[in-house]
Amino acid sequence: MHNIHVQDQLNRHAFLRSAGGLGAAAVSSLLMPESAAADSLMLPGLPHVVPKARRIIYLFQSGAPSQMDLFDPKPDMRQRLGEDLPESIRKGQRLTTMTSGQGRFPVAPSVFRFQQHGESRMWFSEIMPHMASLADDWCMIRTMNTEAINHDPAITFSQTGSQLAGRPSIGAWASYGLGSENRSLPAYVVLTSFGSGRPDDQPLYDRLWGSGFLPSRHQGVKFRNTGDAVLYLSNPPGVSTEARRSTLDRLKSLNQRQLDHLNDPEIQTRIAQYEMAFRMQSSVPDLLDTSDEPKHVLEMYGPDVHRQGSYAANCLLARRMAERDVRFIQLFHMGWDHHGGLPQAIRGQCRDTDQATAALLRDLKMRDLLSDTLIVWGGEFGRTIYSQGGVSATDYGRDHHPRCFTILMAGAGIRGGLTWGETDEYCYNIVRDPVHVHDLNATILHLMGVDHTRLTYRYQGRDFRLTDIHGELVTGILS
Repeated sequence: MHNIHVQDQLNRHAFLRSAGGLGAAAVSSLLMPESAAADSLMLPGLPHVVPKARRIIYLFQSGAPSQMDLFDPKPDMRQRLGEDLPESIRKGQRLTTMTSGQGRFPVAPSVFRFQQHGESRMWFSEIMPHMASLADDWCMIRTMNTEAINHDPAITFSQTGSQLAGRPSIGAWASYGLGSENRSLPAYVVLTSFGSGRPDDQPLYDRLWGSGFLPSRHQGVKFRNTGDAVLYLSNPPGVSTEARRSTLDRLKSLNQRQLDHLNDPEIQTRIAQYEMAFRMQSSVPDLLDTSDEPKHVLEMYGPDVHRQGSYAANCLLARRMAERDVRFIQLFHMGWDHHGGLPQAIRGQCRDTDQATAALLRDLKMRDLLSDTLIVWGGEFGRTIYSQGGVSATDYGRDHHPRCFTILMAGAGIRGGLTWGETDEYCYNIVRDPVHVHDLNATILHLMGVDHTRLTYRYQGRDFRLTDIHGELVTGILS
């Protein structure tokens, strides 16, 4: 009896030690009770409306892309190089500490040429030729606006509906409401990449894809961008799959005894977590192994597709996850925070992202997946028309600008070839059809079949939702 007890302890220790990295992904976030693992765990009453999107791929451009250098041309600004931004345009807007001490705010026209593309005649900068070639698939929203003026609160707000940390992320809300359609992969997966435009850009924090006060199984599972995507995925040396299965069965028996004795639901969760970790040992390597991808597909994504952790490689993985019905796939690409040297830096960011983003859309279309996949491309806010510091005809920087910025959407339920909203001549204020962050999040949830006012969670005596008490559907962009 003593030997059996010792063996139980050793088996438990060996399993936990070898599955440590897997546990980081599985134990705290993505796992579901085994009794319900075969279904989607969708909340009762959902979907509220017929969903257009089965899944979402959110291509978050962290650091804030400059809208007037990429999507919103203002050719008249070329005649105003170096002029002060009129107070009638600025209207006393609060500034960041980085430019609030400037004696003047000189206008910095974009150095890039713009052209119209597609039957829709949508405007794109010359440094985004690949995305421009799909103009009739994109819906371009030029009138996004937000409340935060600094990166961390702005990213937190875009992801959770609050500038203060601690609320559930949009992916966690989707997982909570809609569950998972894949028994062996997380419902919500996050991939990160470093941009060449500014490699030392703003950091990202795991709470941006956290579950907040929702059950922890709904938080995003981040795949690492260097080394093993998930730690300790393989069995330790000398441990076969059969031995791992035997160990798992013994652990399940021990945990089941504890469950029968204590009736603690957390023990049932622990049993399910071990089972999911075991399934991920086969599902994750299959997902990450791109050796079966045809040469022409890899070439479509560009040369960076072969570099682990690159934006291009992550776009390819996003398509493979979409094929496997991962519910919410989010890519964070850093490097867009260009306070100085913007023309050179933004070229690097576009080299990182332009071809791979277009390839992702084309790849999804070829596989008949774009029609039920929602694509979102955008950052946390925009950039100012005035330069941070000095300005010349060929070089400038731009500060943060929450009053107006551009995002792109495509795919399920979206009107392709539509440019929504208008900004003023300085790309500083919204002239018509504003879209707040809460409106965007409400619309994303709607396309997934969720009424944002009805997906709530009671916490500390009140009902919470992603859009707080705000948010209106942007019906004009819906197909």
